Amino acid sequence: MAEAGMQLGPYSMGIGDRFGLEGVAQLRALQAAAEMGVTVTPVWNKSNREHAIIGTSPEDTRRAADEAVRSCGWAGPYHVDADHIGMANVEQYLLSSTFFTIDVADFIGEEAGNNEIESYVEAMAHLKGSLRIPGMAGEIDVTEDLLRGVAGRYLSAIREAGRVYRHIEGCKGKGNFVTEISVDEAELPQTPEELLFLLGAIAQEGVPIQTIAPKFTGSFLKGIDYVGDREVFAREFRDDLAVLAYARQRFGLPADLRLSIHSGSDKFSLYPIMHSVARDFSTGFHLKTAGTTWLEEVAGLAASGGEGLVVAREIYAEAYGRYDEMTGPYRTVVAIDRAKLPDPHEVASWSAEEYVTALRHDQSSDRFNPHLRQLVHVGFKVAAEMGDRFRSLLRERRDVIESYVTENILHKHVEPLFLGRTPGGGPRPRGKPVKKSAPKAAR
Repeated sequence: MAEAGMQLGPYSMGIGDRFGLEGVAQLRALQAAAEMGVTVTPVWNKSNREHAIIGTSPEDTRRAADEAVRSCGWAGPYHVDADHIGMANVEQYLLSSTFFTIDVADFIGEEAGNNEIESYVEAMAHLKGSLRIPGMAGEIDVTEDLLRGVAGRYLSAIREAGRVYRHIEGCKGKGNFVTEISVDEAELPQTPEELLFLLGAIAQEGVPIQTIAPKFTGSFLKGIDYVGDREVFAREFRDDLAVLAYARQRFGLPADLRLSIHSGSDKFSLYPIMHSVARDFSTGFHLKTAGTTWLEEVAGLAASGGEGLVVAREIYAEAYGRYDEMTGPYRTVVAIDRAKLPDPHEVASWSAEEYVTALRHDQSSDRFNPHLRQLVHVGFKVAAEMGDRFRSLLRERRDVIESYVTENILHKHVEPLFLGRTPGGGPRPRGKPVKKSAPKAAR
């Protein structure tokens, strides 16, 4: 059961972007990271929902990734992720993807058959009693109720994951793709105890997962920092990593199994915790944070002034006017106080600098508006509807936009999370087109 698919590496990062133009800027950040001493495998991800809204296909994502790799001379491995897929839509991703995020949230809580439950409980019965896992605070009291509770809540979901996995394997062949199982869109977070026995069910199902995306405590909202108790998160994260290390050995799961963190982007206050705990366990993780690249595009357009600023203002105004439509698909992952959204007439008078400082995630700035940022984050449909007008501007304003994208990935994410540095701190690599700071917004 320990056989895995393609090697992912200790650190990997879900990048990609809504409109498929920022691969070069993102890879420049990861090339700079390599010069700083850490290798991060890029994984282009774009969800089925995003493809549907924008009118793109998985093949478009594959082409964008391949073109960026050729342009940058990227020599390391890279992947294209079939992001949050199930049996209903996996078919369209089979040719283009080498990474499959199997989302089973809709099957959590679905009743499993009595024979399946009894078989699972019997398979896990040898762990009953007080279970001490190295690195985990306290012991797990493994009871019949715990095992049956996990079986009742997750067994049908894992059976569905197995069904999807075997379909992919039948088409692509064993070992030719990376497998992730995602339960991060469940209603309730998984405790470390539940995660352990969920992994036991995955092993029993015969799925050689390399990453698993649990739902953590607290709120992981779109484009803003973590909302919750960081001390509680730190304990949970440590216990989860201890559980993964134990499960790899106990259940024969792949040796490179690691956590996948579906961050919603910009969980800056958690990055030092994640880095420190992962270092203690000598392990890595996978981070999905692609969404902020779209926000950097909007900020870059605004900063470039002229028509770029006009379009950035219009995107906000249209999203504001179609609030329910824009936020509807993301209602559980945004927390927008509509009273704190500026009136579009006010935004229409903003300078480039005023717009950029309101949008970009700088918590030290009293001009930063997390409510505006979240609305723009989920308002990419507006830009898609602009068609060639928007895409032409993205191509015209490359210098500013790419600088913003690279700076965001490298200094705000890679440095603190994978290198343990203060964002923007430490020596800069030589030989790569990474600027110390993004260009000033036009006035």
